Amino acid sequence: MQTLGRGTIRFNKPPRIEAYASVVGKKEGEGPLGECFDKIEPDEYVGESNWEKAESRLQNEAITLCLQKGSVSSQEVDAATGGDLLNQCVATSFAVRDMNIPFLGVFGACSTMAEGLIAASALLDGGYGSHIIASAGSHFCSAEKQFRTPLEYGSQRPPSAQWTVTGAGAVLLGFNGKIGVSAATIGAIVDKGITDANHMGSAMAPAFADTIENHFKNIAAGPQDYDAIFSGDLGVIGKELTRELLRQNGICLENNYHDCGEMMFDREKQDVHAGGSGCGCAASVLCSYVLPRLDSGEWKRVLFAATGALLSPTTVLQGESIPCIAHAVELVHMD
Repeated sequence: MQTLGRGTIRFNKPPRIEAYASVVGKKEGEGPLGECFDKIEPDEYVGESNWEKAESRLQNEAITLCLQKGSVSSQEVDAATGGDLLNQCVATSFAVRDMNIPFLGVFGACSTMAEGLIAASALLDGGYGSHIIASAGSHFCSAEKQFRTPLEYGSQRPPSAQWTVTGAGAVLLGFNGKIGVSAATIGAIVDKGITDANHMGSAMAPAFADTIENHFKNIAAGPQDYDAIFSGDLGVIGKELTRELLRQNGICLENNYHDCGEMMFDREKQDVHAGGSGCGCAASVLCSYVLPRLDSGEWKRVLFAATGALLSPTTVLQGESIPCIAHAVELVHMD
């Protein structure tokens, strides 16, 4: 690996994405990306007895399907990185507990997929193993139960609120395939003092802007050098705030900039307010919409930067502000 300025890595032997898979819930399947997902679960319980088990099942299904698509058994996987939104990342731990794979649990809130990709790529580039799987997932009901109020309470969500995606994505990294992980920027925590847990887009936008600006500076690139740039789940409010923040520093994100949270749902037909969120948001959009276009060669270079709000119910009740993070991963088509 080569360090390019603070936080940015260029991989000497870029790991490649050999397979990818996405599994989502019914509401996500009814959205604009419905035809892109590998599997849509019609039952929010996914055949389980509670939402937490359902969240774990979603990620297990995404990992299992990814391995099947890559024609790799779990015994051939040298490590797995993954995370979710539940306390102690238990959804991921339970998802992989019977696979007997060396496991690194990671937590970056909704930035977890990007964080896991960076960790997996660094391990491979550093000479550890030949196959690593990275995954992330979330579930609307378990997230509401943990971070906000029980669904039975029926509280009214403000217009700035986002809808936690019920879904998961998994990526198999190795040294074959047409998609390379060429570079990455590890973000720094940015906290602008926002305390409203229903205003995630505004809280996370400064972190995304900070990481993107740092990435561009360190690799001497700009928005025009990418076919597409994706933020994780800023939603419509955070997306526009990001554009304004970067515009103030001379960086203009135009039509090649997209947000996974905005893309996931049809805001006119589905009651999601400001858009989607959750670990499963960026993970499932990456594995259903972004990677196939890189795989086919339609896109040659993409910047994927997932964002996360590093809060907990305890810190919210204590009146703490919301520290946020964004990690950027550069993906390229390799012939």
